[in-house]
Amino acid sequence: MSVTRFGISIEETLLDALDTFVQENHFTNRSQAIRQLINKNLAERKWQCNNLVAGSITLFYSIEKKEILHQIADTLTHYQNEVLSSQRLLLDQNFLEIIAVKGIASQLTELSDKLITIKGMKHGKLTMSRAD
Repeated sequence: MSVTRFGISIEETLLDALDTFVQENHFTNRSQAIRQLINKNLAERKWQCNNLVAGSITLFYSIEKKEILHQIADTLTHYQNEVLSSQRLLLDQNFLEIIAVKGIASQLTELSDKLITIKGMKHGKLTMSRAD
């Protein structure tokens, strides 16, 4: 793989944010951080189309919110072809649920949006990688 050098102009506040990003993520230099950011952005753009992807949806919610369990189950039944498995772990007074998924990126994004926006959900995240 050949490497091409180029220069960019960047505002000082954005450069400061980049330097903080480099330090927090233990990159060896700015170039490595910029490459990672570009690759991440390109991968996320691919998610928005009709590529075949696999990944996980991670949900975090209170065990006291029983209605969340029913809403998750109802939502997952509409996406039976995309859901591979689900695991629910008890962490103190919360559930951590991990749902393995595979399918068209736009469908998995739609599924995760429905789950993450359930009233009472504390946190949710979709992670995907190309599967084709």
